[in-house]
Amino acid sequence: MDHVDHILIVDDDREIRDLVSEYLRRNGLRVTVAADGRQMRSFLDANTVDLVVLDIMMPREDGLTLCRELRGGRHKAIPILMLTARSDETDRIIGLEMGADDYVLKPFAARELLARINAVLRRTRMLPPNLQISEAGKVLTFGNWRLNTVGRHLIDREGTEVALSGAEYRLLRVFIDHPNRVLNRDQLLNLTQGRDAEIFDRSIDLLVSRLRQRLRDDARDPAYIKTVRSEGYVFSASVEITEPMG
Repeated sequence: MDHVDHILIVDDDREIRDLVSEYLRRNGLRVTVAADGRQMRSFLDANTVDLVVLDIMMPREDGLTLCRELRGGRHKAIPILMLTARSDETDRIIGLEMGADDYVLKPFAARELLARINAVLRRTRMLPPNLQISEAGKVLTFGNWRLNTVGRHLIDREGTEVALSGAEYRLLRVFIDHPNRVLNRDQLLNLTQGRDAEIFDRSIDLLVSRLRQRLRDDARDPAYIKTVRSEGYVFSASVEITEPMG
Protein backbone atom coordinates (compact mmCIF):
# COMPACT_ATOMS: atom_id res chain seq x y z
CA MET A 1 0.00 0.00 0.00
CA ASP A 2 1.30 3.46 -0.89
CA HIS A 3 2.25 5.72 1.98
CA VAL A 4 -0.26 8.47 2.76
CA ASP A 5 1.34 11.50 4.37
CA HIS A 6 0.04 12.13 7.88
CA ILE A 7 -0.31 15.77 8.96
CA LEU A 8 -0.86 16.91 12.55
CA ILE A 9 -2.57 20.31 12.83
CA VAL A 10 -2.07 22.06 16.17
CA ASP A 11 -4.33 25.12 16.44
CA ASP A 12 -6.69 26.35 19.16
CA ASP A 13 -9.15 27.70 16.56
CA ARG A 14 -11.70 24.95 15.93
CA GLU A 15 -12.98 26.53 12.72
CA ILE A 16 -9.49 26.60 11.23
CA ARG A 17 -8.85 23.01 12.33
CA ASP A 18 -12.10 21.80 10.75
CA LEU A 19 -11.74 23.72 7.49
CA VAL A 20 -8.08 22.90 6.94
CA SER A 21 -8.37 19.24 7.91
CA GLU A 22 -11.34 18.74 5.56
CA TYR A 23 -9.49 20.36 2.67
CA LEU A 24 -6.30 18.36 3.23
CA ARG A 25 -8.24 15.09 3.48
CA ARG A 26 -10.02 15.87 0.21
CA ASN A 27 -6.57 16.24 -1.34
CA GLY A 28 -5.33 12.84 -0.27
CA LEU A 29 -3.64 13.52 3.07
CA ARG A 30 -4.27 11.83 6.39
CA VAL A 31 -4.99 14.45 9.07
CA THR A 32 -5.13 14.55 12.85
CA VAL A 33 -5.98 17.71 14.80
CA ALA A 34 -4.92 18.92 18.24
CA ALA A 35 -6.21 21.99 20.08
CA ASP A 36 -3.13 22.55 22.24
CA GLY A 37 0.26 21.26 23.32
CA ARG A 38 -1.21 18.65 25.65
CA GLN A 39 -3.19 17.01 22.86
CA MET A 40 -0.19 17.26 20.54
CA ARG A 41 2.07 15.43 23.04
CA SER A 42 -0.54 12.79 23.76
CA PHE A 43 -0.92 11.99 20.08
CA LEU A 44 2.80 12.01 19.25
CA ASP A 45 3.57 9.72 22.19
CA ALA A 46 1.67 6.93 20.46
CA ASN A 47 1.73 7.85 16.76
CA THR A 48 3.99 9.04 13.98
CA VAL A 49 3.34 11.93 11.62
CA ASP A 50 5.08 13.30 8.55
CA LEU A 51 4.63 17.01 9.30
CA VAL A 52 3.26 19.27 12.05
CA VAL A 53 1.33 22.44 11.21
CA LEU A 54 1.78 24.62 14.30
CA ASP A 55 -0.05 27.85 15.04
CA ILE A 56 2.07 30.46 16.81
CA MET A 57 -0.71 32.34 18.59
CA MET A 58 -2.20 29.91 21.09
CA PRO A 59 -3.08 30.42 24.78
CA ARG A 60 -1.05 28.82 27.54
CA GLU A 61 1.69 27.28 25.38
CA ASP A 62 2.27 29.14 22.13
CA GLY A 63 3.60 27.65 18.92
CA LEU A 64 7.14 28.91 19.45
CA THR A 65 7.32 27.10 22.79
CA LEU A 66 6.02 23.91 21.22
CA CYS A 67 8.41 24.25 18.26
CA ARG A 68 11.34 24.51 20.67
CA GLU A 69 10.07 21.45 22.54
CA LEU A 70 9.73 19.38 19.37
CA ARG A 71 13.18 20.33 18.14
CA GLY A 72 14.76 19.44 21.47
CA GLY A 73 13.09 16.06 21.96
CA ARG A 74 12.67 12.71 20.28
CA HIS A 75 10.43 14.23 17.59
CA LYS A 76 13.18 16.57 16.41
CA ALA A 77 13.19 15.26 12.84
CA ILE A 78 9.51 15.99 12.13
CA PRO A 79 9.14 18.92 9.70
CA ILE A 80 7.31 21.92 11.18
CA LEU A 81 5.26 24.48 9.27
CA MET A 82 4.29 27.52 11.35
CA LEU A 83 1.10 29.57 11.01
CA THR A 84 1.74 33.22 11.83
CA ALA A 85 -0.01 36.58 11.55
CA ARG A 86 1.15 38.73 8.66
CA SER A 87 2.37 41.52 10.96
CA ASP A 88 4.47 39.29 13.25
CA GLU A 89 7.82 39.40 11.45
CA THR A 90 9.69 38.86 14.73
CA ASP A 91 7.78 35.63 15.35
CA ARG A 92 8.64 34.43 11.85
CA ILE A 93 12.33 35.08 12.46
CA ILE A 94 12.24 33.37 15.86
CA GLY A 95 10.33 30.42 14.42
CA LEU A 96 12.94 29.91 11.70
CA GLU A 97 15.74 30.26 14.25
CA MET A 98 14.11 27.59 16.42
CA GLY A 99 14.00 25.15 13.56
CA ALA A 100 10.71 25.62 11.72
CA ASP A 101 10.99 24.49 8.10
CA ASP A 102 8.59 27.06 6.65
CA TYR A 103 5.68 29.30 7.59
CA VAL A 104 2.35 30.44 6.18
CA LEU A 105 0.93 33.88 6.84
CA LYS A 106 -2.58 34.31 8.20
CA PRO A 107 -5.08 34.77 6.70
CA PHE A 108 -4.23 32.10 4.15
CA ALA A 109 -5.98 30.07 1.47
CA ALA A 110 -6.20 26.34 2.12
CA ARG A 111 -4.71 25.77 -1.34
CA GLU A 112 -1.60 27.76 -0.35
CA LEU A 113 -1.21 25.76 2.86
CA LEU A 114 -1.45 22.51 0.89
CA ALA A 115 1.21 23.73 -1.54
CA ARG A 116 3.56 24.66 1.32
CA ILE A 117 2.98 21.32 3.06
CA ASN A 118 3.77 19.41 -0.13
CA ALA A 119 6.85 21.56 -0.74
CA VAL A 120 8.22 20.91 2.77
CA LEU A 121 7.54 17.17 2.43
CA ARG A 122 9.37 17.08 -0.92
CA ARG A 123 12.33 19.02 0.48
CA THR A 124 12.52 16.78 3.54
CA ARG A 125 12.82 13.68 1.37
CA MET A 126 15.03 15.21 -1.28
CA LEU A 127 18.67 14.19 -1.22
CA PRO A 128 21.14 16.95 -2.16
CA PRO A 129 22.02 16.90 -5.87
CA ASN A 130 25.54 15.48 -5.51
CA LEU A 131 24.73 12.85 -2.88
CA GLN A 132 25.76 9.39 -3.99
CA ILE A 133 23.48 6.49 -3.04
CA SER A 134 26.54 4.65 -1.71
CA GLU A 135 26.78 7.28 1.04
CA ALA A 136 23.41 6.35 2.50
CA GLY A 137 23.87 5.13 6.05
CA LYS A 138 27.46 6.41 6.16
CA VAL A 139 29.08 8.83 8.57
CA LEU A 140 30.58 12.01 7.16
CA THR A 141 33.55 13.26 9.19
CA PHE A 142 34.89 16.82 9.08
CA GLY A 143 36.93 18.79 11.61
CA ASN A 144 35.77 17.91 15.13
CA TRP A 145 32.46 16.53 13.91
CA ARG A 146 30.79 13.43 12.51
CA LEU A 147 27.44 13.64 10.70
CA ASN A 148 25.24 10.57 10.96
CA THR A 149 23.25 10.46 7.71
CA VAL A 150 20.65 8.04 9.08
CA GLY A 151 19.84 9.72 12.39
CA ARG A 152 20.57 13.13 10.84
CA HIS A 153 22.48 14.37 13.86
CA LEU A 154 25.95 15.68 14.57
CA ILE A 155 28.34 13.93 16.94
CA ASP A 156 31.16 15.93 18.52
CA ARG A 157 34.62 14.67 19.50
CA GLU A 158 33.36 13.59 22.95
CA GLY A 159 30.53 11.56 21.41
CA THR A 160 27.75 13.99 22.30
CA GLU A 161 24.88 14.11 19.81
CA VAL A 162 23.64 17.48 18.56
CA ALA A 163 20.17 17.43 17.01
CA LEU A 164 19.56 19.09 13.65
CA SER A 165 16.27 20.29 12.25
CA GLY A 166 15.36 19.16 8.75
CA ALA A 167 16.35 22.53 7.31
CA GLU A 168 19.69 22.54 9.16
CA TYR A 169 20.48 19.04 7.95
CA ARG A 170 19.69 19.90 4.32
CA LEU A 171 21.86 23.03 4.46
CA LEU A 172 24.78 21.14 5.98
CA ARG A 173 24.45 18.42 3.34
CA VAL A 174 24.50 21.05 0.59
CA PHE A 175 27.69 22.55 2.05
CA ILE A 176 29.28 19.11 2.46
CA ASP A 177 28.39 18.16 -1.12
CA HIS A 178 29.84 21.44 -2.47
CA PRO A 179 33.03 21.97 -0.42
CA ASN A 180 35.36 24.90 -1.09
CA ARG A 181 32.86 26.43 -3.47
CA VAL A 182 31.23 29.80 -2.91
CA LEU A 183 27.44 29.44 -2.89
CA ASN A 184 25.30 32.57 -3.05
CA ARG A 185 21.96 32.92 -1.27
CA ASP A 186 19.94 32.15 -4.38
CA GLN A 187 21.87 28.92 -4.93
CA LEU A 188 21.44 27.91 -1.30
CA LEU A 189 17.73 28.67 -1.43
CA ASN A 190 17.36 26.62 -4.59
CA LEU A 191 19.36 23.66 -3.28
CA THR A 192 17.74 23.54 0.15
CA GLN A 193 14.24 24.91 -0.37
CA GLY A 194 13.40 24.58 -4.04
CA ARG A 195 11.61 27.27 -6.01
CA ASP A 196 8.03 26.18 -5.33
CA ALA A 197 7.46 28.42 -2.32
CA GLU A 198 8.05 32.05 -1.50
CA ILE A 199 10.89 32.08 1.02
CA PHE A 200 11.48 34.70 3.68
CA ASP A 201 14.34 36.92 2.48
CA ARG A 202 16.53 36.38 5.54
CA SER A 203 15.90 32.66 5.91
CA ILE A 204 19.29 31.53 4.54
CA ASP A 205 21.23 33.92 6.76
CA LEU A 206 19.23 32.78 9.77
CA LEU A 207 19.74 29.14 8.82
CA VAL A 208 23.49 29.63 8.41
CA SER A 209 23.58 31.32 11.82
CA ARG A 210 21.69 28.40 13.38
CA LEU A 211 23.98 25.86 11.74
CA ARG A 212 27.07 27.71 12.94
CA GLN A 213 25.69 27.56 16.46
CA ARG A 214 25.20 23.80 16.14
CA LEU A 215 28.80 23.47 14.89
CA ARG A 216 30.06 25.87 17.60
CA ASP A 217 31.55 27.84 14.75
CA ASP A 218 32.56 31.40 15.70
CA ALA A 219 30.90 33.70 13.16
CA ARG A 220 33.77 36.20 13.54
CA ASP A 221 36.39 33.56 12.69
CA PRO A 222 34.56 30.48 11.41
CA ALA A 223 36.38 27.19 10.91
CA TYR A 224 33.69 25.62 8.72
CA ILE A 225 31.21 28.03 7.13
CA LYS A 226 32.97 31.18 5.97
CA THR A 227 31.25 34.32 4.71
CA VAL A 228 32.47 35.68 1.38
CA ARG A 229 31.52 39.34 1.34
CA SER A 230 28.96 40.28 -1.33
CA GLU A 231 29.01 36.71 -2.68
CA GLY A 232 27.72 34.15 -0.18
CA TYR A 233 29.14 31.34 1.92
CA VAL A 234 31.77 28.63 1.50
CA PHE A 235 32.25 25.36 3.41
CA SER A 236 36.02 25.13 3.93
CA ALA A 237 36.44 21.79 5.75
CA SER A 238 37.53 18.56 4.10
CA VAL A 239 35.11 15.64 4.46
CA GLU A 240 35.74 11.90 4.81
CA ILE A 241 33.11 9.17 4.35
CA THR A 242 33.31 6.39 6.93
CA GLU A 243 31.31 3.42 8.15
CA PRO A 244 29.06 3.88 11.20
CA MET A 245 30.67 2.83 14.47
CA GLY A 246 29.05 0.05 16.47
